[in-house]
Amino acid sequence: MENQNNNQNNPNQNGGGSDNNHRRNNRFSWIICLVAALFVLFSFTYMSKQMEAGTLKEISYSEFIDLLEQGKLSAIEVQPDKERIVLTPVSGGVEYGVGITYYTGYFPYDTGLQQRCEEAGIKYAATYTDKTVTILDIILSYVLPFVLIYVVMILLFRMLTKNGGMMGSVGKSNAKVYVEKETGVTFKDVAGQDEAKESVTELVDFLHNPGKYTRIGAKLPKGALLVGPPGTGKTLLAKAVAGEAKVPFFSLSGSDFVEMFVGVGSSRVRDLFKQAQSQAPCIVFIDEIDAIGKSRDSHYGNDEREQTLNQLLSEMDGFDTSKGIVILAATNRPEVLDKALLRPGRFDRRIIVDKPDLKGRLEILKVHAKNVLMHDSVDLEAIALATSGVVGSDLANMINEAAILAVKEGRTVVTQEDLFESVEVVVAGKEKKDRILGAEEKKIVAYHEIGHALVTAVEKKAEPVQKITIVPRTMGTLGYVMQVPEEEKYLMSKEELMARLTMLLAGRAAEELVFGSVTTGAANDIERATSIARAMVTQYGMSKKFGMMGLESVENRYLDGRPVLNCADETAAEIDHEVMEILDRAYERAFSLLGENRDPLDRLAAHLIEKETISGKEFMEIFREAKRKDTEEENDPEIISDVAAEEKL
Repeated sequence: MENQNNNQNNPNQNGGGSDNNHRRNNRFSWIICLVAALFVLFSFTYMSKQMEAGTLKEISYSEFIDLLEQGKLSAIEVQPDKERIVLTPVSGGVEYGVGITYYTGYFPYDTGLQQRCEEAGIKYAATYTDKTVTILDIILSYVLPFVLIYVVMILLFRMLTKNGGMMGSVGKSNAKVYVEKETGVTFKDVAGQDEAKESVTELVDFLHNPGKYTRIGAKLPKGALLVGPPGTGKTLLAKAVAGEAKVPFFSLSGSDFVEMFVGVGSSRVRDLFKQAQSQAPCIVFIDEIDAIGKSRDSHYGNDEREQTLNQLLSEMDGFDTSKGIVILAATNRPEVLDKALLRPGRFDRRIIVDKPDLKGRLEILKVHAKNVLMHDSVDLEAIALATSGVVGSDLANMINEAAILAVKEGRTVVTQEDLFESVEVVVAGKEKKDRILGAEEKKIVAYHEIGHALVTAVEKKAEPVQKITIVPRTMGTLGYVMQVPEEEKYLMSKEELMARLTMLLAGRAAEELVFGSVTTGAANDIERATSIARAMVTQYGMSKKFGMMGLESVENRYLDGRPVLNCADETAAEIDHEVMEILDRAYERAFSLLGENRDPLDRLAAHLIEKETISGKEFMEIFREAKRKDTEEENDPEIISDVAAEEKL
């Protein structure tokens, strides 16, 4: 009972702390306004005096008498209270286009000044300033400037924060509340992530039926972290949870907490949880939480971000799970998150939303294709096989591109050809119809691509060819070979990796074999081959020299997957030498295989130059026909006798 009471009091304590912080923020705001007002008033007064001083010019009393006697003055004004005489020259007192007020000192002993002015025909006047101060004077001189400055400061802060009010309201959360009818997303809309859906389904069931869990002593997890590459459906899954639970859905991005003002992030965190507690049960979703949840580093720390993170940790510890508040967060960089954020009691679960497998891709394609008119001959499983490693957003884009292509071609339904073309558009870009290759370049590209395909057909461990083309694409490719695996594979043997290396380097080998020189067309092939060979040495333990020694680690696994060496410089040089040997062996094998199949290579290249694009089925028919003719020629008795006679000679 004591623990329960303490837990119930925590929100109130947090709320009290929040109110105190708001009061401190308001006092701080008033202090800032007061200082700013004083500064502006001082600046205004100083500038006024400087401008007034710039238009005043003092002359000596003797000069004044000379001007008076020479008749160069039109009027004078005696100001005894200011101890000066203001002079008005006949010229109007204008110098260099600027009005100048001339004055001299006042001598009350010169009693004949008025008479001399009257004799000279100069206007004489004496004025006395009324020194009595009225309430209106006080308002105009002192109160009004402060009021104007206050109004200007309020407008300024409103423009900066877009939240209204002063600094205390800068920290208001920009959370958008989505209810089920607005999201329109359910678990039926999320495909290819069965394990992730199962994990979040338990959260939804807990929100609907908390009693069946609390009866046995189970507690609702405070938070769940959705981890996976971009485009796998993390945000969609979070919206589906809110749609299924039919509870308010607070959606924010980690960058919404980051502002230029110190303390704004923590204030927004407090405001967010305050709103969530008032509308519980609810779901709070923070996208890209790595923006505020990075590991705290004393060397390269950020005070504002760390304050925001500390406030988030405090709020997650403070709220009561029995009220039905679930925190969902998404990131594709879990390795940079602070350990305190990941411990049980904060984010209790880590839900992996990874790239879908073959079954998942097929389900995703079906979800996105249900509202698209498809031809009866469409085989979505073949598309799923051809898109290994593709995420859900790319698959949705492929379906949409296929529908656009069908409309462009004047068809009312999407065909299998449209789908395969959309795969190529997403992977390699659109066809560049304005780029026309010369005859020589076209021949080089044809032999290059046929070299890839031919080695693929010869190697037993390689994936079968689906399509070969030498039509340039917008992503920089002059041609490519499309391969489709016969089945989904999760492991690759050393022999399969060597077969892939041989296939990648076969294009360069074909250029050297036929033309006796090489071009820049193999740049991407070399880059991919080098990456595979290096991974074989440093990660897969497929090198005799280094054995099973791990020499690289992968950073940002869910983003670029960049490998980082964990070895000495001397070892790195040896790794480069080992990688070079692997690539040389693969290149020699590719060169040898192409030399053994030179006649099929020439026939297929000539056919590709003529057609520009051929299917995998067409390629295999020509290849088998060429091999059959080669076999018949080798077994021809006349050819055998001729070869024997040449050998005797």
